Amino acid sequence: MLTKKRYSVLEMALWSRWESLIYLLYAGIITVLYEVLGFTFLNVPWTPVALIGTAVAFMVGFQNNSAYGRIWEARKIWGAIVNTSRTWGMKIQDMVTMEHAKVQISEEELKEHKRVLIYRHVAWMTALRYAMRQRKSWEAQHKAMTNREWAKAIHTPEEISTLEDNLMLYLSREEEDYVLSKGNKQTAILYLQSKHIRELKEKGLIWEFAFLELENVLEELFTHQGKTERIKNFPYPRQYASLAYYLTRTFVVLLPFGIIPEFAEIGAELLDNFPRIAKYFIWLGVPFCAIVSWAFHIMERMARVGENPFEGMPNDVPISTISRGIEIDLRQMLDEDKNIIPEQFPEAKNVQM
Repeated sequence: MLTKKRYSVLEMALWSRWESLIYLLYAGIITVLYEVLGFTFLNVPWTPVALIGTAVAFMVGFQNNSAYGRIWEARKIWGAIVNTSRTWGMKIQDMVTMEHAKVQISEEELKEHKRVLIYRHVAWMTALRYAMRQRKSWEAQHKAMTNREWAKAIHTPEEISTLEDNLMLYLSREEEDYVLSKGNKQTAILYLQSKHIRELKEKGLIWEFAFLELENVLEELFTHQGKTERIKNFPYPRQYASLAYYLTRTFVVLLPFGIIPEFAEIGAELLDNFPRIAKYFIWLGVPFCAIVSWAFHIMERMARVGENPFEGMPNDVPISTISRGIEIDLRQMLDEDKNIIPEQFPEAKNVQM
């Protein structure tokens, strides 16, 4: 599911509230040990901490750019699926005719051929989005506590109903059994499409040139399918993700040991002119440490969440919404009664599915 509305500061804070509390508590403990108990040896020179922070910034920045690239590529692929789907609907409407028919058929039978080709395309999109929602072993963001909270409030359509229940709405019983018997169900559906238009060509219901045009559209759909499957089946390289994760954790652990003594020194310098402020100045290091730690953590976590754009998280590509939008467009082109055309999937918490 994918969020297409801006996060508010409050939502971002709630999403990472447990980590924020941990950083506050951790910095507070280090400050108590340093200031109250006199453990002044808990002092790490600021230079190595800053160097680690620089390395973390580079790694997390690279990870965020890569994760965003995967999300944006996935969105472009599904945008191309939208365009190609509309092209398919248009060409089916205009190229399946009785102009060159070898045997004349009724207008109702001709419309039925068009309906079957359009419905089968919707079945292809349905099978594709279900394939994209299947969990891979490396997709683990849904296990995080705050992400589980999101999951209780928003549910992808693929979690609510099964592929079998959906395919029966668009395919005949024989075709559904055939498709479900295959490992790659979306590919099986495109094979059925090709077989069908070939049969129509042999009957003269599709002209030779029109047949080639429709086959080209099917080729485009195979290309889009292969691209989206590539993103789904190839994870973000773990050596980069793991290195960014461990460097970030190392940095936030060392950060208070570098910042708290710095605030203590600043407080000592203020003692002559501002004694009241100087006495408690070291405690300002606690929220400062927490804010800096939170900033690095949230950037690294955003990158982790964005690595898999089809996992079903709030910021993934909304493939269910896109697919339903295409279905609505194609069925309206068939002049179906608006009462039997399904409505768009509702948003939950400003999140598209």
